[in-house]
Amino acid sequence: MAGSVGAAAEVKLCFYFSIQSSINRPISSLSFPPFSRSRLSLGAYTKPRLARIPSKRRQYLPSVLCKCISTAAPNTNYEFSDGASDVELRLPLGNQEIPRPRDVCVDAAGTSLRVTVRRSGSVVTLIETDQLFDRVKPSDTIWFIDEDELVINLKKHDPKLKWPDIIESWESLSSAAVQLLRGTSVFIVGDSTEVNRRVARELAVGLGYVDLHALGFIHLFRRYTPLDTQELLESVSKQDVDSWIADEGVDSVAEAESSVLESLSSHARAVVSTLGGKHGAAARTTNWRHLHAGFTVWVSETEAMDQDTAKEEAIRHVQDRSTGYTNADVVVKLQGWDPDHAKSVAQASLSALKRLILADKELPGKKSLYIRLGCRGDWPDIKPPGWDPSNNTEVAL
Repeated sequence: MAGSVGAAAEVKLCFYFSIQSSINRPISSLSFPPFSRSRLSLGAYTKPRLARIPSKRRQYLPSVLCKCISTAAPNTNYEFSDGASDVELRLPLGNQEIPRPRDVCVDAAGTSLRVTVRRSGSVVTLIETDQLFDRVKPSDTIWFIDEDELVINLKKHDPKLKWPDIIESWESLSSAAVQLLRGTSVFIVGDSTEVNRRVARELAVGLGYVDLHALGFIHLFRRYTPLDTQELLESVSKQDVDSWIADEGVDSVAEAESSVLESLSSHARAVVSTLGGKHGAAARTTNWRHLHAGFTVWVSETEAMDQDTAKEEAIRHVQDRSTGYTNADVVVKLQGWDPDHAKSVAQASLSALKRLILADKELPGKKSLYIRLGCRGDWPDIKPPGWDPSNNTEVAL
């Protein structure tokens, strides 16, 4: 497939973690715009299998130590393909003179890739990213020149994972997430109903929801459907949530939303936005029985300026159990809120979920089992069939 990479749009800083399986270890962080690194790069390479390429066209690049100095990466066109255990990236070298091997620097490490060529005494960056779709094995990197293209072969850390693209982007995450989630619903929780709704809507669009009513068609095409507990509550009660709270109090609204979540727990392929604040069921630790049926993302605003501070804040929340949101599978922390950045927060949510599932690929199946057994509140340590949550006893089979 063909693609391009350029400078990311300026958005607020986001941090995301798994807060259940590894709260002491951040899965990753996402920040925009991407930073540019300057450091010594050592490429380790072996001779590739190139039977399909005539020998006169091959230029093998030996191990090269080069100093890479450049500014932000320019827009770069490329061709990408995914193999069984590796991925191939083809970068056009243009109509200029083909560089010598010693003038090419390929620096691959973890989830980062930087490729530069030296021309006329200056360094040109062909591609630079610290957001490869997944980790690679740097020592197995192979690169060579095929006529007017630089071909880079990267060995995947997880050979079973299909890469939609070389870079983790909104498009590649959306494509992969549908496969990784395997139909499991996603619940967006947090203090702000508006934030939850906007992020859930963007997430559903990314996962393939198309509202054909808006295009003049009668039916809806669904892969993942956006659902809003506030809209469902107001539709049934025939009154808005604010007046409901004024009439009956926050406890009544939270209890009603808990009933709605129970009905939604058996739904597949849904992105559910929940009520924020004290009147929301998710804020209460006792109302998570049915939320565990799906993957939960806690969207939380923070004043933290760096990943470590955001991580410490998340750990404190988990330790003091001050809110039900700490039961979530992942947390996305963001500095302030701007509706224009809802898509970026949705992208961070997908990235966090991707890392969570890749760390334990049995999670979607485990969620499905939890639903089939009746959402008994025994997540994540699912008890055998016949277990009675009221007295914590098991029935012999």
